[in-house]
Amino acid sequence: MIYLYVGTGGFIGASLRYLIGLIFVNTSGGFPYSTLFVNLSGSFLLAWVTAGLISRYQLSAKWKAFLGTGLIGSYTTFSTLTADAFSLYQQNSELESLLYIGVSIGGGFLCSSLGFRLTGRKA
Repeated sequence: MIYLYVGTGGFIGASLRYLIGLIFVNTSGGFPYSTLFVNLSGSFLLAWVTAGLISRYQLSAKWKAFLGTGLIGSYTTFSTLTADAFSLYQQNSELESLLYIGVSIGGGFLCSSLGFRLTGRKA
């Protein structure tokens, strides 16, 4: 039965991911702003949800799976991050590719830290 929670969360998260891709349309193949936004906001949300909502309200395993694995897991996209970074590299934008990787990982760490701190917990 828990798979229905994961699947429902996944449907919502993937749909949100798609909508954000439409907002940050990038037809030129340049810098992947939508993926960066999704992964940074997802890093914040996962930390905030895990440390805040799940712990504070003692949510059941079904709701943990819905929120963490389903919703946020399908919303964020590490595979797209790596594909976009490689695409930038192939376009002879090596510096932009490295900047994208650095901002994604470093920014994700900072966003996760912020999410934890907003719940009153240290990261």
